[in-house]
Amino acid sequence: MVESLNTKVDFVIDATSFSGLTDYGKIMIGDKGFEFYHGRDPRKFIQIPWEEVDYVVASVFFKGKWIPRYGIQTKKNGTFIFSSKKPKKVLREIRHYVDPDRMIHSLSFFQVVSRGIKGFSFKKLKRSPKIK
Repeated sequence: MVESLNTKVDFVIDATSFSGLTDYGKIMIGDKGFEFYHGRDPRKFIQIPWEEVDYVVASVFFKGKWIPRYGIQTKKNGTFIFSSKKPKKVLREIRHYVDPDRMIHSLSFFQVVSRGIKGFSFKKLKRSPKIK
């Protein structure tokens, strides 16, 4: 059995992890870190200490009415993406331990497209000289 990082648990909720294949389980938010435990397989778990969290990224639609998923970007191990039944409550609990300046919105579809167009420079398209 896996030993928890937390000495005091503040919040537990059913959740889904999108690391590799979809895993269903529970998220546990406590005083030492963020933890995800798989519902059936005790060997599948994610433990992220609060010191390791770099950013918390949330996909926000309809001016905050719907948050389908959120991710925790760590300093060393990349981004872990989760969804849960009450994402606003989860993000509010995370805000107690992570600086609110480190909690950001993800880019919308149109922002991604516009950045791609701005980054595409027509000056880079040079024709190769014709060989005679």
